[in-house]
Amino acid sequence: MKGFHHVPVLLEEVTNALNPQKSGKYIDGTVGEGGHSEAILTKGSPDCLVLGIDADPEAIESAWTRLAKFGNRVVLQQSNFVSMADLATEAGFVPCDGVIMDLGLSSLQLEREDRGFSFQREGPLDMRFDPGQERTGAHVINNYRGKELRRIFEEFGEVRSARRIAEGIVGKRPFQSSLDLAKFLSELIGRHGKIHPATKIFQAIRIEVNRELSNLETALNQVIKLLGPQKRLAVISYHSLEDRLVKRAFVRAAAHCVCPPKMPVCVCGHVPEMRMITKKPITPSLLEVKNNPRSRSARLRVAEHI
Repeated sequence: MKGFHHVPVLLEEVTNALNPQKSGKYIDGTVGEGGHSEAILTKGSPDCLVLGIDADPEAIESAWTRLAKFGNRVVLQQSNFVSMADLATEAGFVPCDGVIMDLGLSSLQLEREDRGFSFQREGPLDMRFDPGQERTGAHVINNYRGKELRRIFEEFGEVRSARRIAEGIVGKRPFQSSLDLAKFLSELIGRHGKIHPATKIFQAIRIEVNRELSNLETALNQVIKLLGPQKRLAVISYHSLEDRLVKRAFVRAAAHCVCPPKMPVCVCGHVPEMRMITKKPITPSLLEVKNNPRSRSARLRVAEHI
């Protein structure tokens, strides 16, 4: 759509999975520029509702512009999806008829130099989804001890040479801009293949800054309680850490037993809450990847509340 930067990923697949109904209430936990919400509201016309949530105030502003034509069928809240249960309760969206969570960065975030998400653009080392929070990428890089940097590079970036990189950063800092850090990493690590050497380090810093994985785990546990019977949750992830968390949450919710593996007899009394709709994640078509290269790593998993 003209005037909007972000192309919603796996749009048809998400819409088909949720199958919006005209009287339904749907939650977009990462509304971004409103692409998925727009599709849900269109298919669920004339009176389905959407609660859109995003930590980024610029995303909320952009989503308002895109979704204004739907009037009071849209409720937007600037907040992290970790507060989804409270927001849904306050807005009257419990039980809801479907939830979509697209965990990717928006083009709006990547293309704004002052946000610091991209290692290909000059800008401050910010990386905050919510500019109101205190911790920034600059704080992490310039103030964390070497041991702490090594931990986040290993855990959140799955970087093999995490110790060497952490020691190199500590010896060279302070870093003031994303481009300065990216150039240093290129020199320190060297380029091997198509992946830029700064990719995983920037991912790790961003995850640490925004507490992405812990917030995702909390949100997934909440969503199950918000869905009505036979209603679905669709989650799009973009790297193995996210996808692993989503899969683990779905498998646990669908399990008949969650006792430790060595337990000889089941004593947990766990009752399955979800049914797996996608045994394997849905990936973008070759045509979608060609038209939108940023979609290439997307993985969609869908589960249904029982």
